[in-house]
Amino acid sequence: MSYFPEERFNVSLVLTTRSVPDGDKVAYWNESVNRMLGPMTVIPRGSGPFDARIVTDRLGYLQVSTMEADAKRVSRAPAPTAPSSEALVAFGVQVSGTATFVQDGRRAEVGVGDLVVCDRSRPYSFDYPQRFTTHIFQLPQHVLGVSTSDIRHATGHAISTRDGFGAALLPFLATLATSTDACPPTVADRLAGNVVDLFATLLAERALPGTPDTDTARCHLVSRIREHISRNLSDPELSPESIARTHRISIRYLHRLFEGEGITVGRFIQKRRLEECGRELARRSGTAPTVSAVAQRWGFVSPAHFSRAFRAAYGVSPREWHTLRTAGNDARRSMADTPMPSSTMG
Repeated sequence: MSYFPEERFNVSLVLTTRSVPDGDKVAYWNESVNRMLGPMTVIPRGSGPFDARIVTDRLGYLQVSTMEADAKRVSRAPAPTAPSSEALVAFGVQVSGTATFVQDGRRAEVGVGDLVVCDRSRPYSFDYPQRFTTHIFQLPQHVLGVSTSDIRHATGHAISTRDGFGAALLPFLATLATSTDACPPTVADRLAGNVVDLFATLLAERALPGTPDTDTARCHLVSRIREHISRNLSDPELSPESIARTHRISIRYLHRLFEGEGITVGRFIQKRRLEECGRELARRSGTAPTVSAVAQRWGFVSPAHFSRAFRAAYGVSPREWHTLRTAGNDARRSMADTPMPSSTMG
C-alpha cells in the first residue's frame, strides 16, 4: 500500500492521514513514519479514526520534522541494523502533550518543553497517552563526533530545557523547526553545522565524568588527532577546521577534547611546527638552511610571523638559534675528538 498524498510548500514534505480512508490510516501512517524516521511500529491508542500529520524539511544532513498525532505507542524492536544503514540519532522536543520514553533500560516521563535523545539504531519506545506535538531533529551519528557511550548516557532521560544550557537551546530549536523552508542551501548547510555543535555540546555535558569507556574513547581520539597533526605539519592548510573535517567531528567538540590537554588546537599546531623548525635549524649541514626555507617546509606561510613566533617561544631569533646550536655542536665534537691526556706514573 502506498498512498502518500503529499503537499509541497517550498522544500517541505507534508504527510497526513486526513485524505486516507479510515480503514487504511494506521497502515499508511506506519509506512509514512518508517519512510521519514526509520524502522518503527506505531499502534494507535483509541477506537476512532487515527489522525496524524508530519511536516519534514532538510538542512543539509539534518532532517527537521514536526509531528502532530493522536495518542499512540511507537516502538522499535530489537533487530540488527542492516550493514548498509547509517546509525541515526534523533533529538526530540515535546511541544504539547506528554510521553513516556524508554531506552537502554531507563524510563523517562517527558513533559512540555523537555528534550530527549534517541538512538534510532537500538530498541526504544514512546508512549503518548493523548494527542501531542513534537519537533524531531534527526542526523547521522558520525557527524556529532561524540562517542557511542556519550550518546548512551543521554538516552532514556528527559532533559529539562527550563534552565542551564537547555534554556538557551529550546527557543533556538523551536524557531528552527518552523522556519527551515525559508533557508537557501548555503545558509542551510552552515546552520546544520551550528545545530550539530549545539547537540554535541549537550551530549558532552550529559556524559558522566570519569566513565572508563568514555575516557578511553576520548584518549584514543586525541592520540589520533595528535598523530594527524604531526604527519601534516608541512601543510599550510592544516587548521582546526581541516582537522575536525578529517575526523568527522565538530570544531566545538575538537576544542573540548583539547581543553584537557592544557593547550588550544591552534597553539599545539604552532608548538609542533616550531619544534621541528628548531631541530632542523640546530643541525649542521654543508649548506646552512635559510630561515624562510625552514619556515615554509614546516607550514609557516609568512617568514616574519615565523620569526616572531620563534623568538616568543625560544627567546632568540631563528638565525641566532642556528648559530648558537651549531656552534655548541662543533664545540662538543671538538672535545670528543681531542685525545685525553695520558696519566704519568711517578
